[in-house]
Amino acid sequence: MLYDIAIIGAGITGSMLARELSRYELKIAVLDKENDIANGATMANSAIVHTGYDPVDGTLKAELNVKGARKYPKICEDLHCHIKNTGAFVVACSDEDEALLDVLAERAVCREIPHEFLSGDEARTVEPNLSDNITKALSFPTTSVIYPWEVAIACMQVAVGNGVELFLNHAVSSIDKDAEGYVITAGSETFHTKVLLNASGVGAADICRMVTENVGFEVTPRRGEYYVISNDEHIVNNVIFPVPTAKGKGVLAIPTVYGNTLIGPNSEQLAENISTATSVNGASYLREHITKIIKTVPLHKSIRTFAGLRPSTTSKDFIIEPLGAEHPNFINIASIESPGLASAPGIADYVIENFVADRFCLKESPDAVMTREKPIVVSELSEEERDKLVRENPQYANIVCRCETISEGEIVSAIHEVCGARSVKGIKKRVRPGMGKCQGGFCEPKVVEILARELKCSPVDIVQDGKHSQILEKENR
Repeated sequence: MLYDIAIIGAGITGSMLARELSRYELKIAVLDKENDIANGATMANSAIVHTGYDPVDGTLKAELNVKGARKYPKICEDLHCHIKNTGAFVVACSDEDEALLDVLAERAVCREIPHEFLSGDEARTVEPNLSDNITKALSFPTTSVIYPWEVAIACMQVAVGNGVELFLNHAVSSIDKDAEGYVITAGSETFHTKVLLNASGVGAADICRMVTENVGFEVTPRRGEYYVISNDEHIVNNVIFPVPTAKGKGVLAIPTVYGNTLIGPNSEQLAENISTATSVNGASYLREHITKIIKTVPLHKSIRTFAGLRPSTTSKDFIIEPLGAEHPNFINIASIESPGLASAPGIADYVIENFVADRFCLKESPDAVMTREKPIVVSELSEEERDKLVRENPQYANIVCRCETISEGEIVSAIHEVCGARSVKGIKKRVRPGMGKCQGGFCEPKVVEILARELKCSPVDIVQDGKHSQILEKENR
């Protein structure tokens, strides 16, 4: 099958691209090696829509962060995704830190980003849990948090609804250049494409090496670890940042959409062992550094720890360009680390304007729909709305996850919707059973049972996440 465009990678960048490109009369394929959408860096990060004050002037990060962040409220409205305007404080503990706040404020002025200076005492009036060491804060009131995988899945649902073809569990094994573009072998299938968009995260350089030795960059992934604090512990109202350094934005306290608090990340450069395991050293680092900016952090109330990989490269900026003169239609979208999540809508526009529009005669499809229907969330309904819903479908009365009030009806819907869940983690990402205090201890067996029933297979075939991550070994009766 010949495609106009093949996107390698179904994270937030690939999914945003797929949605935006789906408005045009193009034949598009999205390939990903994972068992679900948004299973890489998009699944494990700080979930912050940074406003754009941090990146250095003259970089793509600076340009696309500001543009992308401003598009998120409308995108989340159109896709019925959760977004929470928390605001953010960047806090200083010394004269040196305060001088760096001045630099960030100058960038904010140039980029028309709302901001305000607060003294340490003024900041503690708003955030009583701030450390007494803090002398000054720079407030960015338009900072928001989202659920990144929710947005990525919603984008891909829209794209698939508009005709984009999604191929999960399709790891790319080879790419060959031909007269029409590229021939991609993935998951034992062959895909012919005129233009290839490489949005494969930590695998970006490996994808390039399939066609050339002159890649131009190397991926140097960084692991970031986090604590998730129970949502009955109120720690901060705003996202709290220390002054950023060359390694990143530091250890943060982040209020999430559903009331939990994230503490993290650290930044550990990995060589060969690309692992998302958490570590004793990582936990010690987070404990030590968070207490520099927050007085009381009940880490003993943590309900989960996790780690994610940032697709850092030897470049200090986003890499969005063709793979050299010999490959003008092989477009790298690489090194999309922070503020990559906030920049994703801007990245999609940039790629289309600079590398798609001049290669195709773009014509909008009259049938393209760029929004999706609002999913049913039982916990967000009024009593009258719940009663009406239950009368129509009694599955919505059966609460499977009591921590987060998730019904059987929501789980069934997540299985059968466009780009539906095929794993326990897939259900968790879409409708949140297992996100509460028990972390699936009570509801996970029931989720396995529902998946098996709806997919018409044995519970032994149900996976936790990846294609071969079966939970049960065999049937015993």
